[in-house]
Amino acid sequence: MSDNLGIIVFYCFAAAAGVQALYYLIFFSRVAFYKRRFDEDFPPQEELSVVICAKNEERSLPKNLPTVLQQRYHIHQQPVYEVIVVNDNSEDDSKYYLASIENGYPHYRHIEIKQSAQFIPGKKYPLSIGIKGAKYDTLVLTDADCKPASTYWLSMMAQGFKEGKEIVLGYGPYYKKPGFLNKVVRYETWFSALQYLSYALSGIPYMGVGRNLAYKKELFFRHKGFTAHQHLASGDDDLFINRAANGRNTAVIINKHAFAYSEPKTKWKYWFKQKTRHMSTGKHYRFGHKVLLGLFSLSHFLFYPALVMALFYPPMLYITLYILGGKILVQSIITYLALRKLDEQDLFWYSWLMDMLMFLYYVIFTPALFFKKGRSKWK
Repeated sequence: MSDNLGIIVFYCFAAAAGVQALYYLIFFSRVAFYKRRFDEDFPPQEELSVVICAKNEERSLPKNLPTVLQQRYHIHQQPVYEVIVVNDNSEDDSKYYLASIENGYPHYRHIEIKQSAQFIPGKKYPLSIGIKGAKYDTLVLTDADCKPASTYWLSMMAQGFKEGKEIVLGYGPYYKKPGFLNKVVRYETWFSALQYLSYALSGIPYMGVGRNLAYKKELFFRHKGFTAHQHLASGDDDLFINRAANGRNTAVIINKHAFAYSEPKTKWKYWFKQKTRHMSTGKHYRFGHKVLLGLFSLSHFLFYPALVMALFYPPMLYITLYILGGKILVQSIITYLALRKLDEQDLFWYSWLMDMLMFLYYVIFTPALFFKKGRSKWK
């Protein structure tokens, strides 16, 4: 390798490593060292409306909905929240199950949608119907295939609305299952959460996930709901939050009792399809958010190729190894603590392999940011 090329490669490696380390120290450490006291028996301060959209979920609803309906969020033994399930043109027997439990839960009702909205793909139309029908101003959103980690889920999410907050971001992990795909799915979900939760804690919220999200009904109407991106199949969670959130009105709740778990994809092709659809919304983020996310992704993408090439430039070999060691130390400590914070600590032993595989992740999914996708279903 010539000296000129060697110097260029070394500085590329050093720059990528430096950017990565700064992101971990400035942003991701906020999740790693997150501390907040929670009162599990927090007396309800707000009446809540839980809105769930369901499409062909006859198997998921009996497993997950009871936990939502049996939350410890009561005053004098009476629930101070309601649960609305919007059944969106299901072709299975969901409607029979949803109707059968209405007499057992006075704080529950369901809405049947029998006709799709033209030119509004995804679940934005049924979700809007549920929000408009909600009795209370504070909305908590989750999916039919999600199950709260505990009966304290609502109590903890509600504590995020202190001090005039309008948006509360939670974590929606996937269940632990055997197999390498499960580890990839869970690591990628954790890594995405590490970013959006860390940036929100830094006063730069840019997205949330509909599996575990809460905001004010008034905020929804103030921003005209999903009209700015209603033509897109995805974005009912991340694009709305990207538009409505700021450093003053957004809170983060991180506690394993406040998570909402989902069943992960079990085949690679289904996971690829899901991630491509989700990635396609990123091009609609605010410019500043795209720069923030793009700089980290670029440094991540360049780090390993630049490292391999820098190791073949002997004059800077020792400095390269010192930089690599420092980056490994910083990243390992913060990664371990952040994995523990989100109850994913078993992934630590795979974290460096996953970090290297993120190179392929960018190669496979980045094109979704630039190519227009057709209409797609939300499930």
